[in-house]
Amino acid sequence: MNTKKIFLFLILAFVFSWLIGGAVYLLDIDIKSITAVLMLIGYMFMPALAVLLVQKVIYKEKMVKPLLISFKFNLFFLWALLIPLILVFMATGIGFLFPGISFTPDMTGIMDMYRDKMTPEQMDKMQQSIDALPFHPVWISIFQGLIAAATINAIAGFGEELGWRGFLLTELKNISFFKASLIIGIIWGLWHAPIILMGHNYPQHPKWGVLYMTIFCTLYTFLFNYITIKAKSVIASSLMHGSINAFFGITLMLSLGGTDLNTGITGLAGFICLTFAILLVFIYDRWISKEGVMRKTVGESLI
Repeated sequence: MNTKKIFLFLILAFVFSWLIGGAVYLLDIDIKSITAVLMLIGYMFMPALAVLLVQKVIYKEKMVKPLLISFKFNLFFLWALLIPLILVFMATGIGFLFPGISFTPDMTGIMDMYRDKMTPEQMDKMQQSIDALPFHPVWISIFQGLIAAATINAIAGFGEELGWRGFLLTELKNISFFKASLIIGIIWGLWHAPIILMGHNYPQHPKWGVLYMTIFCTLYTFLFNYITIKAKSVIASSLMHGSINAFFGITLMLSLGGTDLNTGITGLAGFICLTFAILLVFIYDRWISKEGVMRKTVGESLI
């Protein structure tokens, strides 16, 4: 493990990304505006830029095979797309068990979000459009989400995944899967800090959001790392990244009540869901596939 190389990557990835976050803050750009969205896409590509500079420019090492950039399709590419969708529905369902959160098939929750931003006439037109559909809008979201997850979202996700799963995971190949997942998850979570403090993901609780995002990223990293290792490809984790970004909003379509700290995949309901998912993967890994990825070092599993 080249500690100097890892720290150089982390310094560059954090500095590049946080400079963009700082620009959004200093220019007082609304985090939900199109301008901010475009800047945050650039934020996502900074880990990839840091990898390019460290791996190719400074250390003059190859990138494609060592960093698991492989388009060789296998079943885990498909699972990478579908698992986040399953998790979002699970987290949404778990949320209904919490006091004050209820199931709203008529999308009351998401309609309430737009009530202060749209005129009554616009609200009526939106409701009429929803009522005119022959099926629930969530099905449209799933269809559109799958397309986005496999295309534009995956490309944006690759900007991060080349850093976290391509570079960092392989550089930590001499330590256990568990330790590598814990380290990468915490780093990945803290990397989000500037945009979380500006209201991204947790607009109601931006300060608590930093802690919650770190917990979310840490739990989710176990699944990300497992998919990456099984697929032997960072492209699979990019699809998984694109998928969760495409589907997390489904909770808003089906839920009423709660806060950003307890609903959805990034809230407490999601943490329960992700913990259960990790347990299922552990059972599969140990007693069904019997490969023991979670008990080996990263390098042993990537052979």
